[in-house]
Amino acid sequence: MRYSKALIPTVKEVPSDAEIPSHQLMLRAGLMRKVASGTYTYLPLGWRTLLKVMNIVRDEMNKSGAQEILMPSVQPMELWQQTGRNVDYGPTMAHFTDRHGRENVLAPTAEEVVTSIAAGEINSYKQLPINLYQISFKFRDEFRPRFGVLRSREFIMKDAYSFHADGASLDETYKVMYETYKRIFSRCGLKYAIVEAESGEMGGSGSHQFTVPCESGEDIIVQTEDGSYAANIEKAPVDALPAVKTNKTHKPVEEVHTPNRKTIDEICEFLKVDAKELIKTLVYKSGSDLILALVRGDFEINPEKLRCTVGKSIELADEDTIKTLTGAEVGFAGPVGITSKVNKLVIDHSVLTIEAGITGANKTDYHIKNVVPGRDFPLEGKNVIVADIRNAVEGDMYQGKKLIFKRGIEVGQVFKLGTKYSAKLGAKFLDKDSTEKPCIMGCYGIGINRIAASAIEISRDDDGIIWPISIAPFEVIITPAGNGEDITSAAERIYKELTDGGTEVLLDDRDVRGGVKFKDADLLGIPIRITIGAKSIAENCAEIKLRGEKEITKVPLAQIKEKTLQLIEKLKSACSG
Repeated sequence: MRYSKALIPTVKEVPSDAEIPSHQLMLRAGLMRKVASGTYTYLPLGWRTLLKVMNIVRDEMNKSGAQEILMPSVQPMELWQQTGRNVDYGPTMAHFTDRHGRENVLAPTAEEVVTSIAAGEINSYKQLPINLYQISFKFRDEFRPRFGVLRSREFIMKDAYSFHADGASLDETYKVMYETYKRIFSRCGLKYAIVEAESGEMGGSGSHQFTVPCESGEDIIVQTEDGSYAANIEKAPVDALPAVKTNKTHKPVEEVHTPNRKTIDEICEFLKVDAKELIKTLVYKSGSDLILALVRGDFEINPEKLRCTVGKSIELADEDTIKTLTGAEVGFAGPVGITSKVNKLVIDHSVLTIEAGITGANKTDYHIKNVVPGRDFPLEGKNVIVADIRNAVEGDMYQGKKLIFKRGIEVGQVFKLGTKYSAKLGAKFLDKDSTEKPCIMGCYGIGINRIAASAIEISRDDDGIIWPISIAPFEVIITPAGNGEDITSAAERIYKELTDGGTEVLLDDRDVRGGVKFKDADLLGIPIRITIGAKSIAENCAEIKLRGEKEITKVPLAQIKEKTLQLIEKLKSACSG
C-alpha cells in the first residue's frame, strides 16, 4: 500500500482524554477514532491489526475442532429472563423495546442464544461433544467506559460454547481450549499469565483467566511468592489471621454519638481509633433474602467470594431495604440485635481477630463500642457462616506463603459452566440408555480488541508502538529519504519485489521530509523499516532497521529482498505458538 493513498491520520499531541499508553497510541497512530464514550471507529491500520488477530484466533479454533457460526447481536429478553441473567447483568445490559412491544437485548454475550440453538438441534449423545464459536461485536453499557478499548461499551469478542454428555468430556475440551489459548496468545506476541478466576455472572464450577501483566491493567493478579499459585483478585484466597483468644470479662456495649460520621475513615478520625477495631457491616440482597456480611474495618468485602459462599447471585441492598432492616440511615448498620432478621449472617475470618470492636448501632448518628464477637452477635448457628469473603491485601499469606500483587489486562477466560444454562433452556439429549439428561457446557472467551491494546501496552517506547510482526498492520515500511530519481526508483523496485512475493509493505511515498517519515514509521510501529537515502544509494545500499532495536544495517540493494525475508521469518518464529 502507498502511504499517499492510505488513511493514516497520525497526530503529534497526546489526546487529553486518553488515560493509558495503548489508548494514546491507538489514537495518535490513527488506528481508531472515538465516536462516543466507549465506542470507536477502527480506521484502516487498526482494522488490519484486528483482522490479523481474528485470523490467528480463527485458525487455532478451527484446528481445535471448533466450528464457527454467527449469532445475532439483538437477542430476545425472554431467553435472559429464563436464566435470570437479566437480573445478574443489571444496568450493564443494554436493552430496548421494538415497535411490536417486544423487549430485546444488545448481546453482551451469547450463552442463552447458543443454548437455545442446542436445545433445538441436539437430541442424542451421538452428536456430542460439539464446540461452536463466533467472532462478533458485543455491547455492555459500562457505567464508566475508560482506558480506550480495554473498558469500552462496544467490543469484538471470540466466544465459544461446548456441549457434552458428561464431565469427563467437558474436562477434555476445557484442556484443549486451555492449550489453544496458549498458542493464540503466543502467536499474537503476548507474554501472559494464567490464573484461577471466579466465574462471576457466567456461573459454573471452574475458570482460568489469561492475563497480560502490565501496570496499566485493571485486573489485579495475586500469586504466592514462590509462584506455585496464582489467581485474580476476585478469586485469590487468604490464610485466616490468628483469631483472638481471651478469658477476660469485657465491658457491656456502649452507645456513642457519631453525628454524620458514616464511613470507616470518618469514624476512625472522630473516635481516635484504628480501622482494625471496627466491624464493617454491609447488607446484601439475593432475591427476597437478606444477607448481612461482616468484615474488619481495614478490609473490603469481595462480592465474588461472598456470592460463592452463599451460593446465589447477590447485590447490595437499596437504601429503603437498609432502613427497614436497621431502623437507621445508611452508614449506621451493625450486627447487634438484627441478625435474627436476616436469612444469612456471613462473617469474614478477620472479624475473629477483634476482641471488642466498634459497629454501627442501627440508629442514625450512633455507633456502639465494646462489641464482642460471639457474645453480642453469633459466630455459630444454622444461618451463620464464617468464611474468607474479603479481598487479599499486601501482607496476606496463602498456604503459609507471602502473596505478591501485580496488575494485568484480561485477554481471555475459560469456564466450566455445567448445566446452568442447558437445564433452564431445555438443551437435553438422550444418553446411551435412553435417559434424558441436560447437556454439560463449557464457555471460552477472548477479547480481540484487548489483544491489540495489550500488545501496545507491553511493547512500545517513547516514539510509539512496537508491534509483534504477527499482528502488525504491515510487516515492512519503505521510507525513501529524498526526492532523487535513483532513490525513488530503488524504493519502487524493492516495493514491487517484496509485494509480489507476498510481503505486506507500506511504501511511504509522501512528499514530506525524511524526519517526518521516520517519526511516523516509529509511531506506527511497523516491525521492519527499509530506508533509501542519497548516501546509501551512492553506495548501492539501503538501510534496514528493526523497530525494536537501535542498530541500523546497510545491505546491498541486490540482497535487500533476501535479508528482509530472513528478518520476517526470524520475527515470526519469535511469535510461534
